[in-house]
Amino acid sequence: MAITNKNLQLHGLRGATTSQSNQVEAIEASVTELIKELVQRNQLHPDQIISITFTVTNDLDACFPAAIARRQPGWGNVALIDCQQMYVKGDLKKCIRIIAHVLLPINQAPQHTYLGEAALLRPDRSKNN
Repeated sequence: MAITNKNLQLHGLRGATTSQSNQVEAIEASVTELIKELVQRNQLHPDQIISITFTVTNDLDACFPAAIARRQPGWGNVALIDCQQMYVKGDLKKCIRIIAHVLLPINQAPQHTYLGEAALLRPDRSKNN
């Protein structure tokens, strides 16, 4: 995607959430909530979203988060991919992380989104802040 508007700047938005279980419905609910919150916090239009990489801990394998995100209206041109998060002993269980590359207005600060138990990873960026 070429940047054609000089009033926009490329940002990497970080976020994470946790799933209640390794079931399609639970993962779907968590991914949908994370995407919705990220879009709302950053007032994003689909044309501003270039790509999103999803990572999941090794205890989540019931479905692909990118396939859930792909259902969002207007997201046909958004590049989406899934990866397995590196295993680290003691890491948060059932965790879904994202990095989204987006175009934001120059004067708009990026709002990162950490939900559920993932708020423990970055309390300074949790939903309550």
